[in-house]
Amino acid sequence: MELQEKKKPFSGSILKLIAVITMLIDHSHVILEKYPFFKEIFFETKPAYQLSWYMICRTVGRIAFPIYAFLLTEGFMHTHDRKKYALNLFIFALISEIPWNLLHGGTWFYETQNVFFTLFLGLLCMITYETYREDIGKQLCFLLIIAVIAMLLNADYGLKGVGFIFAMYLLREKKIPQMFVSGAFLSGNIYFTLGVMSAFIPINLYNQERGFIRGKFWKYAFYAFYPVHMLILYLIKKNM
Repeated sequence: MELQEKKKPFSGSILKLIAVITMLIDHSHVILEKYPFFKEIFFETKPAYQLSWYMICRTVGRIAFPIYAFLLTEGFMHTHDRKKYALNLFIFALISEIPWNLLHGGTWFYETQNVFFTLFLGLLCMITYETYREDIGKQLCFLLIIAVIAMLLNADYGLKGVGFIFAMYLLREKKIPQMFVSGAFLSGNIYFTLGVMSAFIPINLYNQERGFIRGKFWKYAFYAFYPVHMLILYLIKKNM
């Protein structure tokens, strides 16, 4: 049963902090995995149930994307300029690409693209759905084009991530179904699935208030955290 609205303690700002912290914990594995203890298994019951600090970091990191997807749908519903919202995501996708490539591939060009592209395509799905509500043919045609782009682009979380964002939007009033849909779109091993579904604890505690992160500076600082933290992690990794 969902908590009554007045009892929910988490603002959008708190959700943003949870998202960036869990993402940072996840991405820190690129530095910590150089130490043998980090991947050493310290708990095991079956081959499928092995636990290490590496697995803990990656599991905690799975909390971030569902929260980002949820915040994206909230932003879409409340923004006064959806085109500008999409443009901002696309610009930061371009800005984030080099830090992404350097951190994950150690090169200027890498085979996958950063998650901002996934968020951007997910937003395009929502815009398409709203724009062509009365024209199902065009709606399906443009959604199919977005799906093909998602597959070709090979961005983080891929087509499943874009589909998940769209599903979060369609089920935006139904938090419990959202949680189970996340398992269908973003499932992996048992730990990763647990991490993804755990994201719906803070999401279900959202009180629909913006919170303390206000104004353009903090809005863009939240966006900028993604490329900046990856660049810092890359520089640390390179100089270790």
